[in-house]
Amino acid sequence: METNRRKFLKSIAGLSSLAASAVPSFVSAAASNASVQDIRLSKNKNYIRLVFDLDGIADHSIFTLHNPERVVLDIKKAKMPYGMVDQIQANSLFRSIRSGVRNGKDLRVVFDLSKEVSPRSFLLAPSGQSGHRLVIDLHNKKGKLAAVKHSSKKSNKRDVIIAIDAGHGGRDPGATGRSGTREKIITLQIAKRLEKNINAQRGMKAVLVRKNDRYMRLRERIKKARDYHADMMISLHADSFPDPRARGSSIYALSVDGASSETARMLAEKENATDLLFGDFDLAVEDKMVKEVLFDLSLTGTIESSLDIGGEIIGQLKSVNRVHKKKVQQAGFAVLKAPNIPSVLLETAFISNPREEKKLRSAAHQKKVAKAITRGVNKYFSRKAPPGTWLATSECEYAVCDGESIAMVAEKNNVIESDLRARNGLYADNLLAGQVIKIPVS
Repeated sequence: METNRRKFLKSIAGLSSLAASAVPSFVSAAASNASVQDIRLSKNKNYIRLVFDLDGIADHSIFTLHNPERVVLDIKKAKMPYGMVDQIQANSLFRSIRSGVRNGKDLRVVFDLSKEVSPRSFLLAPSGQSGHRLVIDLHNKKGKLAAVKHSSKKSNKRDVIIAIDAGHGGRDPGATGRSGTREKIITLQIAKRLEKNINAQRGMKAVLVRKNDRYMRLRERIKKARDYHADMMISLHADSFPDPRARGSSIYALSVDGASSETARMLAEKENATDLLFGDFDLAVEDKMVKEVLFDLSLTGTIESSLDIGGEIIGQLKSVNRVHKKKVQQAGFAVLKAPNIPSVLLETAFISNPREEKKLRSAAHQKKVAKAITRGVNKYFSRKAPPGTWLATSECEYAVCDGESIAMVAEKNNVIESDLRARNGLYADNLLAGQVIKIPVS
């Protein structure tokens, strides 16, 4: 009876993850012959919005012309019923609206305007009863700038907080390399470099769990992360193995049911043994079965997020160091047992390998590792930032036009290029036509 109840409660925990995975994300596809089904107009304080209802995905571009003021919209391989633009009533902004066929297959719509505007456009995927939509926002240039300044003062969105835990410390030196390199020193050095890199990114703030060479119990490390209200915790280590040929980086997330490999189990036992030697770590409760079920339920979403974060980080580390395990491993590391904080343990390299020990001592290599971790963290939070943070907020979505660069998109939308990169986790310079990116709040 109790076993069935436990299984039922665990199955409920999995429903949230299934629901989340069922939500479709917008995926750009090659443009097909699309038709405009309807055009809708709405007025806002500082801009006018036009919504083109389409029966499929369509590539588009938009630009302005001056003397007289015009906005030109081109939609590739699209058509529109004759006279449909006439249903948009003239107002203080529109002098007239014209449409026609271009290159025998493309649709061009020209808006003759009474004043200069700043246009923005983005595509929306089908949702509910709505199909594909192309949204055009025509911002009053003066009003737009005032609105941006006002919104930045009003929003006051918080940063995502990343707790960085430098493994070991004080009377617990961790592993020691053949040349005498101590794990506790290397982890703190990398932690400080990582803190600096993360704090240079808009929307993220790093805090050090261990700021100097001091011993900390595993429970104390978790408490520190909670005190900082951390949204993520990264525990840094340098691996050790009897065979000096072992090399590469690995990332671990918590496993409730046990280690995903014998190596992971051995490593977890090694790390957890620290508190048996230097302190207590008691997880016992009065009603063990109930506590375990509740603990499993609370960890379900956290572990899934940890695996996602770990995947992003390990994807970036591949360019810096060999990856010992290509996928995120799972084990019962005690330092990862914070039910409400997604956490990963990163074995940066094998300190027991002479070559990797030398790299770990190198400032240049430490900087590369820190930058790779930062990229992975940013890429994760650009997708799944907690509500109320700057990284979770955007003014609108923007569909990239053919040939546009990040700098061009930033200038076109009146935002800082570095903010655009941070909001979307963009580190490469190339953009794909049709790619949808978030326009950050200034």
